[in-house]
Amino acid sequence: MANRSPLDDPHNASHAWARYRWLLRRMALATLLVIAAVDGWLYAGVGLVSIHLYIATSLGVGLTMMLMAALMGLVFLSSGTGHDESIEDRLDSSHWDDPEIDLAARQRARQREGLFPPGV
Repeated sequence: MANRSPLDDPHNASHAWARYRWLLRRMALATLLVIAAVDGWLYAGVGLVSIHLYIATSLGVGLTMMLMAALMGLVFLSSGTGHDESIEDRLDSSHWDDPEIDLAARQRARQREGLFPPGV
């Protein structure tokens, strides 16, 4: 059974989510600066071609950076709060000799029961 996560505690969870929101606000500011730099570089290189080019570039850069920030922020939140250590790791090397988790034995048992043909 899985251990209790530190995020189950409301105080720890509120602190962790506040830090996550702080990270996203900082990344939103950095994203705006990068968008301005990219649009400036693009304007210096090709001039005013079409407003749609600048809108598409800004949306592409902005959404990519914010998606990256959101996903990496969740990784930092999970790792920083100890949530990662609260899971039950069934692939841990200490369980490899456990007959309940022996995958080869399970596969042989399924073959004997006719659940799938040999060699699959």
